[in-house]
Amino acid sequence: PLRSVLAAAIGGIMLGYGARLAYGCNIGAYFSGIASGSLHGWIWLVAAFAGNMLGVRLRPFFFTGEAARKPAAKTC
Repeated sequence: PLRSVLAAAIGGIMLGYGARLAYGCNIGAYFSGIASGSLHGWIWLVAAFAGNMLGVRLRPFFFTGEAARKPAAKTC
């Protein structure tokens, strides 16, 4: 669906922009920032958490129907 394609394109652009800001891998900037005790690693953690919260709130807009439902818990 068009909304899924739009979500993928926006997500890809945002990941690419984050990687560019971090001069490489944005996850690597987080891990190396925390390990070295740098403030930017902790700021990255807060920003990533806020971005995830926003993404969860926007998910029903991009994925309707079956894809928006939570998966059922599976037991053995």
